[in-house]
Amino acid sequence: MANSYSRIGSPENQQSAKQTGPKFSEPRDFGILPAPEETALTESVFHSLLTHERRRAERSRKPFVLMLLDANLEDGTPAEILKNAVEVVLASKRETDLVGWYKQELILGVIFTEVSVEGDVPVTETLRTKIEAALIKHLGREPASKIAISLHLFPENWDKDHTGWVADSKLYPDLKRKSSRKRLPLVIKRVMDIAGSGALLLVLSPLLAAIAAIIKLTSTGPVIYEQDRLGQFGARFKCLKFRTMYSNNDPKIHQEYVQQFIAGKDGLDKSASSEKPVYKLTNDPRITSIGRLLRKASLDELPQFWNVLRGEMSLVGPRPPVPYEFEVYDVWHRRRVLEVKPGVTGLWQVSGRNRTLFDEMVRLDLRYCQSWSLWLDVKILFATPRAVFHGDGAC
Repeated sequence: MANSYSRIGSPENQQSAKQTGPKFSEPRDFGILPAPEETALTESVFHSLLTHERRRAERSRKPFVLMLLDANLEDGTPAEILKNAVEVVLASKRETDLVGWYKQELILGVIFTEVSVEGDVPVTETLRTKIEAALIKHLGREPASKIAISLHLFPENWDKDHTGWVADSKLYPDLKRKSSRKRLPLVIKRVMDIAGSGALLLVLSPLLAAIAAIIKLTSTGPVIYEQDRLGQFGARFKCLKFRTMYSNNDPKIHQEYVQQFIAGKDGLDKSASSEKPVYKLTNDPRITSIGRLLRKASLDELPQFWNVLRGEMSLVGPRPPVPYEFEVYDVWHRRRVLEVKPGVTGLWQVSGRNRTLFDEMVRLDLRYCQSWSLWLDVKILFATPRAVFHGDGAC
């Protein structure tokens, strides 16, 4: 369960409180208040530590739980409602847990580090029960009922069958703050996307029509192929490409290949001019003769300018993964779909394109996310035609 939300004292919580589950830890005596010097962390410090905890969890693969206590839905001042709750939470946490303001004096946050997800009862419900019991004991049932609690588990449990799944934004307040600081550049980037993709679709319309006609005349099936891809925060969208394969083909060939490549296994396709693995099948029997030429020149991806116009993609950004690719990602790989929209071209395409190991590709994408600027986008756009001319292809 990625996150859960409820109010203290609700019937379902009273029922869960009666359940027995795996022990999380023995909290300190609820009757002992925290030391005078122990206070809730400020919003900026808490957000920084939350980011640090995500990085630690990516390396150690030990999950943590973010608990948020919110009184904003109640009439009155949330700060006043949460004032007494701070002392109770500080007295109830372990020494390794972190308590601070997720939103200064409006939403209180608790990071429960290195929790165990084993057991019949989800760890989130175990933690909820313990904190709710402490709040009710020290504040009373009525005051405690004004506080809504939500819980957010990291790493998140990605549901490949849930087409509406998106990453839990509550776990990434730093990304929202980063976007706010770069609001004007992001607006300009969107203007560039609209103007650039619109102009290219208009100028290339004769070529697009010619490609569509050739595809229709040389093989049966639709001209445009729609493929499920994951955009920013994992939101699914239909990525458009000219169809380069025979209809009714088996995607299992590519699925197995991509998953092996991500896992770093041997036996991947090699190009004639390099010993490095190539991030696509070089002898895919599903591809038509015309499709092979389109892929060589990256012409099959021209319809994606329509995805850019619709706001699902950008001209520049990490390539959007297919769901079965995301399914085998390591936790740190997932960051490439969080910070920016996916793009038609990107840093790794112009820095080595498909002749790059997967981990190196992800690091290039993350470097782009961390150092993004309008000038970097311009440089990548100008470098893309040269990369296409060399014929390494895209994915």
